[in-house]
Amino acid sequence: MPALFFASIMATMQKRLIFALVISAVLQAAPAWSQWQTESPGVIVAEAVMAPFPLAAEALGNARSNEAVDIRSEITAAITDIRFEEGAQVREGEVLLVLENSEPLADLAAAKAALVDSESQYRRSEELFKTKVVSASQLEQLEARRDADLAAVRAAESRLAHTVIRAPFAGQLGLRRVSLGSIVSPSTVITTLDDTSQIKLDFDVPEVFLPRLEKGLMVTAHSAAWPDLLFTGHVISIDTRVDPVSRTITVRALLPNEDSRLRPGMFLTVSLLKEDVVSLLIPEESLVPERSKQFVFVVGEGNVVERREVLTGRRRPGQIEILEGLQPGELVITEGTQKARPGAPVTIIEQK
Repeated sequence: MPALFFASIMATMQKRLIFALVISAVLQAAPAWSQWQTESPGVIVAEAVMAPFPLAAEALGNARSNEAVDIRSEITAAITDIRFEEGAQVREGEVLLVLENSEPLADLAAAKAALVDSESQYRRSEELFKTKVVSASQLEQLEARRDADLAAVRAAESRLAHTVIRAPFAGQLGLRRVSLGSIVSPSTVITTLDDTSQIKLDFDVPEVFLPRLEKGLMVTAHSAAWPDLLFTGHVISIDTRVDPVSRTITVRALLPNEDSRLRPGMFLTVSLLKEDVVSLLIPEESLVPERSKQFVFVVGEGNVVERREVLTGRRRPGQIEILEGLQPGELVITEGTQKARPGAPVTIIEQK
């Protein structure tokens, strides 16, 4: 019994000794822990600098005719005369095709005969009206008949004009798709007509270039068909809408094409906005995205961190353009943003 009592006392003393040693160790480590807690985290920073950032937009464009149309008939009739050659240059108003016109000619002759008769009766009635032989209502009826016959003549002339197909503008004809004697209708494509003296070039550029886009900007284009030639033109129109999916806007340029090297449908590589621009640049890794916004951690006086929203512009490998939110010479954190806290100091380990 005394032995068990003695063993119990010894165990209790050992526990108290171990507890005392732990407390002593904790008290000795407290200053070091407190110092570690208050020590500023180390970060690597870079300076926001003004540097040359040439402004150039590259795009792929599709060539279109300055004017283009499918030549069709407005009526259904047989072809009696073909007056054009495939691929020929034609003038505005030049006759291309003549359709069977015997019925429109007959309608026009009948309408003219009726007009001659109604005009004659109206003139005689005017003289009789002066002598009160014809009443005013009778004269008005004859006048209305004359006007109706005149309208019928004009309608017949219009139908006859539809039997002659003319070029709506000057340009180059395409392939002939009908033959003499063919019956054509408004759905039949007879040939095509393109004004290729100038080429419209449509291409898409990122919306970031929108502030610098304007009519008259010079563009240059290359074609795989003519690798040694440079085609130049200028912007004539900018679309009113930005594509919500691609975030691009369509631009239309006009290129002179007197030598007819460019054809509608060709694929061209376009360059525009080649300007020597100096921009404010920072390393890409300093950006901290949050939803649709971009932030940077700026190291200010006393190495205190400030979280600041910025507006970004163009990018190039390793660098990004800052449009708003930073000033030249300010320091941004590139490595260590996870440890930085707004309003807390940091230790700058390295400046790039």
